[in-house]
Amino acid sequence: MDERERLTRDLSRNVGRCIGDFDLIGEGDRVMVCLSGGKDSYAMMHLLDVLRRRSPVRFELLAVHLDQGHPGYDGTPLEGWLRERGFDYRIVREDTYSIVKEKVPEESTYCSLCSRLRRGILYNVAQELGCTKIALGHHRDDALETLMLNLMFTGSLKAMPPKLVSDDQRNTVIRPLLYCAEPSLARFAELERFPILPCDLCGSQDNLMRKQVKRMLAEMEAHAPKAKESMLAAIGNVRATHLLDRDLYAKLGLAVATDGDEKTPRTAIGMDGARRLPIVDAE
Repeated sequence: MDERERLTRDLSRNVGRCIGDFDLIGEGDRVMVCLSGGKDSYAMMHLLDVLRRRSPVRFELLAVHLDQGHPGYDGTPLEGWLRERGFDYRIVREDTYSIVKEKVPEESTYCSLCSRLRRGILYNVAQELGCTKIALGHHRDDALETLMLNLMFTGSLKAMPPKLVSDDQRNTVIRPLLYCAEPSLARFAELERFPILPCDLCGSQDNLMRKQVKRMLAEMEAHAPKAKESMLAAIGNVRATHLLDRDLYAKLGLAVATDGDEKTPRTAIGMDGARRLPIVDAE
């Protein structure tokens, strides 16, 4: 088995496990795969198609790419890739670039407004096309960066949900790549030679806090090679009694923690089902 086959197998397993763990795709679903032109969304489209062909559960895939009117944009390579592989797809054109440039000062980051505009458009498109799920290409590292950003700047303990229902209840967003590590996806994209489209709006901004958190996590993993793997496992291995959320205590009717809870070592179960490092709560 060569490297490409091995990565396809491993990534497909991770995607399949995430779908199964959180019931992301069901019989008869029409999944709108949001294809940005980046490595992650290409990989998601490819891997979901691999699973669709093998799965006893019948579901459809529809790739949707949003042309946001960036200067110099050329979506020809992406459209050619979709056509060559026989995927059903739609190209949606909406000039959000002009709106973001007008509303956001140059010294500020564009991500917040850009993502809100993009999300609103994609939600509407999903309804128009009769899609029951909207698949986004966020992976393990995106989830961990979000976790760190919330810990550091919002005082909340949350990452990214694998499944999210929109406020108006019309759309269900899924993230089937959440068990996949970014380096594996990057290597997979190289081997598959996906025609990557650059993002010239936010991608050119060096002051994004998310980029700084990404560097922090890389430095952390240099000292503790399994740090990201352990952090991902931790998101799915929560001890609510050892947190300080009073509302959570009341809602769940939690009992007070005992000495046994503090002293008994636990073994974290990784997202791939394998046992990980023994965990001992800090005193």
